[in-house]
Order: sequence, then C-alpha cells, then structure tokens
Amino acid sequence: MSAEKTPIVGSSSANTLLQLHQLLTSCSKSISGGNFSQSQTSVSKLINFLDSVSDASISELEPGAKENAFKILSGIYEFLCSPSLNQENIDALSFELPKSASKFAGVSPQCLEISDNIIHRFIEKCSPRDMLPILCEALDSPNKTVQAATYVCPLISGLSDVFISLQRRHFEQIKVAVPVVVKVVKAISTESDYEDTELEALFERIVVNALSIQTVCRKLEDGENEKLRALLGLYVLQILALVSVSRNYLHFALRLASILPYSGISGLGLITGYSVDTMSHIVIGEDEEDCSSFSSHIYLGASLSVVWAQKHDEFAQAAKFDFGAIKTELQNNPTKRWQAVAMLKHVFASIDLPWEFKRYTVDFLLYITSGDISNKLGHNDCSLYMTSLFSSLQALTMIIIYASDTVLRKNAFEALKRVLGDIPNSQRFDILKALIKNSDSSSMVAILLDLVRGEMHRERILRTSLQKNEALEADSKTCQSTLFWSTSILELVESVLRPDTGGPPILPDNSDAVLSALNLYRFVLMTEAAGKA
Repeated sequence: MSAEKTPIVGSSSANTLLQLHQLLTSCSKSISGGNFSQSQTSVSKLINFLDSVSDASISELEPGAKENAFKILSGIYEFLCSPSLNQENIDALSFELPKSASKFAGVSPQCLEISDNIIHRFIEKCSPRDMLPILCEALDSPNKTVQAATYVCPLISGLSDVFISLQRRHFEQIKVAVPVVVKVVKAISTESDYEDTELEALFERIVVNALSIQTVCRKLEDGENEKLRALLGLYVLQILALVSVSRNYLHFALRLASILPYSGISGLGLITGYSVDTMSHIVIGEDEEDCSSFSSHIYLGASLSVVWAQKHDEFAQAAKFDFGAIKTELQNNPTKRWQAVAMLKHVFASIDLPWEFKRYTVDFLLYITSGDISNKLGHNDCSLYMTSLFSSLQALTMIIIYASDTVLRKNAFEALKRVLGDIPNSQRFDILKALIKNSDSSSMVAILLDLVRGEMHRERILRTSLQKNEALEADSKTCQSTLFWSTSILELVESVLRPDTGGPPILPDNSDAVLSALNLYRFVLMTEAAGKA
C-alpha cells in the first residue's frame, strides 16, 4: 500500500489522466442523458478530483506534481475544444470549471496560460451575461490553499473578455462586477506575502480590465456612455489607491492616469471632491445599498491622484492636470482650499500607505497654504467643513506623533499651524478644543495647548493695537468674536487637570499635558493681573 501512495511519475501521470478521462466521460453522458441528479454528482466528482490535483501540485507533496497538473489541465482544455462536445455539456461545466481551472494558475506559467484558455473558451461558447456572475462568484470565493494573486488573474482577464462581449445592459452588468474586483484586489494588495512579480501580473490584468471598460464606453450611446464613463472613473481611482498602497508602481499609475481624462475628471475636481461626488451621483444615485458596495478607496485615490502629480510630472501630463493652475486656485479660493484639506485626510489617515506619499501630501498642503492666506478669507464661513477639517487635522497630529522622519514631523506641524490659521477666528477655538479633547497623546495635548496660548497672545497684541489706532476700530469685531479670552479657556484647562474619567490626571503619563495646562493657566492669571486682558 505504501508503494501505491508514492508511485513513479510516469505511472502516476498515466493513472491520473485515465481517471480524468473516465470522469469527463461520465459527466458528458449524464449531462447529455438529462439526468440532473446524476450529472450533478458527476460534475462534483470531477471538481473534487481537479481540486485534489491542484492542491497537490501547489504544495508539491508528490514528485512530478506540477507536470501532472499541466497534463490534467491540458486534457480539460482539449475536452472543451472537442467538436463533438455539445452546448449542453459546456453550459453545465461552466458553473464550476472556471473556478477549478483558476486554482491551477499558481502552479506554473504554463498552467496559468491554459487556465486563461479554458476560461476564454467558456466565454466564447457561453452567454457573456451568464458568465459574468459565474466569474464574479469565483472571484469572491478564493480557495485558501491557493495563491490568491495568481488565482484571480485568469478570472479578471475573463471578465475583461466578458465586458467586451456584452450585447446589452452594459452599465448595469459591469456595475455588479467592479465592486467584486476591487474587494478582491484590496484584500490581496494589503497582504505582504506576495512577490513583486505576482502583484505586477495582477495589476497588469487589472489595468487591462479598466481599458476593456473604456473600449465598451466608446461603443455606447450618450446616456449609458455617461454612466459607464463615471463608473470607469470611480474604478480607476480605487485601483490607483491600491497600486499606491501595494508597491508604488509608477508604470501602472501612469496608465491609469491616462484613463482619467476620458472619464471627464479634472485635477481640481478630484482634490476638492467635486468630481468624485458627481461621478458617484451618476453611478449610485440615491441607492444606499449601492453606495455601501463602493469602496472608501475612491476618495483616497482621488487625493492620491494629485499627490502622484506632485511627485511625477509625467503623471500630471498623462492625466492632463494643469498642476500649476490647481495650486494657484487653491491658494486663492478659501472654500476650495478647505475642500482640498478635507480630501487630504484620506491620505494622512491611511495606515497602509508608504510614508513617502504622506511626505509629498504634507508638501502639497504647505504649498497651497503658503503666503498670507488669512487676508483672503474675507467673510467665508467654513461651518460646512468643520467635521472634515477636524478629521484632517487629527490625522496630521498622528503624523507628528508617529513619523520617524524628523523633517516630516516638522513639516506636518507647520502644516497643522497653517491650516488652523486658515480657519476663521470664530471657529478656530472650537477646532483646537476638539483636537485637545480627542487626543490620547499627552505630548500632543501639550503642543495644542501651546498653540492656544499663542492664539491668546496674538489676540491680546491685536487688541492693544486696536486701542492705540482708532483707524483699525472697524476690524475689532473680528477680534471680539474669538473665544480665546473667555471662561472657555478655564474650562479647557480644567478638562486636562480634572479629566472626565474622574480624579486627577495620571502622572507621569500625562505630565506634558498637565505642565502645558498649568503654563497656560499661569499665562492667563499673569496677563489678567497686569490688566492687559
């Protein structure tokens, strides 16, 4: 018995091929005979057999397993190409064989090629409308025993062929497939177990998949064309985010960038979120269920598209971004600048992105907040953006705390101060108060309290100037509208010295925050005592 478990390669290969032939014959007879129960049993036995072969070849438990797998897979393809095989057999096998064949893709490049051919054969012989849910189901349930990056490659290429072969309802059907693809690629790209070659092969097929949607767009009339172009734009932004998270592949980013103009996307529209909201409304509309199926990576990809343009001129050229005009508009328009800051939170808050992207994003933020932007605020109200601005600033504090690069930490702190300075006086205190109360870092709380003290000092100097120069009296309302010199400051100090959890603050864990709060309290008392407040 032990000798039969480890047979010689030639004998094992011959026996396995014979078993495959018997299973295929059984499937063909039961399907053609119309016996539904028997045909299900026969197909199930065939799939179990193929899975056992693919599992053995991937784990290489037996000598010659890879060569055996190639022969088995080739036998399947020859069977499907047989002129005597009727459509009934092909339709019945199409439900399970694409998934089973894809499991062989990680065995060898030769097996990957045959897996591609098998799926392409099904798409040729079956209805594309029927194949789309089959391929999506196979994508959504990768086997844990296979390398997912290679398993999904034939299925994604199959979807590209299906998209082009669809005859009607293109938008509705492609809309079903896109979230499935993004979900799978997201799961794979965030893992660290894959070689660069595996991920490159995957992203190559993803880019081709996006290009296949673009090909379909060109064949459609205006109404459906607009919807599909919007869907393509959302898809490209999500893939761009995943490319950035994965390995920072410039060549894939450039190819994706070249698709953006076709979707009617502008650089300014991306960084302010306008283009994303417009495309989402076209694709999703008011359907909340559809909304939940699309990834938050859309906004990350939109923000990263501008960061890529900041890093590489060729990206800006491929995407047809006038990067200089984008920066100038953001410098001069407070509302759009707030929208841009709100969008950048997706980059700052991402735990998967390389630090390099955050460094370029901080540089971009420093650029658009350079100069005397406070004089350009006018009477603009940022109430609509308070929540998003808070989230961005909170994410910036995380960079200040955790970045190992000293220059990045310094620049992030400078960006934090500039964004705070860009917020109208009447709302700046609320933002600082929220940042302090929601920070778990004693050092960060201390830094923020120092910023509060700086604001109080600035306001005191301004009031003194107003008293000396009556010509500035008209501007005094702006100063008086601030909340820094009020009892709110004492409440803020108390929140640090007497936390909501009860009792005194824990020392020495909170010593930085406590010392800064006491210094702020001392500053208030001394200023009041001197009659300067």
